[in-house]
Amino acid sequence: MTLLDAYALIAYLTAGPGVAQVRSILKDGDAAIATANLVEVLDVTQRVRGIPIERVRAVIDPLLDGTLAIIPLDLPIARRAAELRATHYNGKTCAISLADAVLIASAQPGDRIATADPAVLDVTRVEGISTLPLPGEG
Repeated sequence: MTLLDAYALIAYLTAGPGVAQVRSILKDGDAAIATANLVEVLDVTQRVRGIPIERVRAVIDPLLDGTLAIIPLDLPIARRAAELRATHYNGKTCAISLADAVLIASAQPGDRIATADPAVLDVTRVEGISTLPLPGEG
């Protein structure tokens, strides 16, 4: 399974860098997103990008009907996310967000994470989690 971080789904919604790769992942039908990253997508698209929630939901809701699985935040994932962030977070060299710690904690053996976030790529490398690096903005 390929887990999308918030950046990946925002790229899909806004035709940003990496949109072609994200479309391919979604087309393959083996994609998921952690609930914390979905919250981040809904927040950033409205608050930062100024996209009305109705437009965002018009694109995302059909994906949630089978194309994009949601990984719920349960207690084991929450504990693992806290452990990952406590272990790896450094404000200057690895500013991994809580949402991205949840994403990494949600990965199961054989999964990969699609991201452009350098902190996520650093932590996944150390933790032995496969990635699909996406192009970043600018």
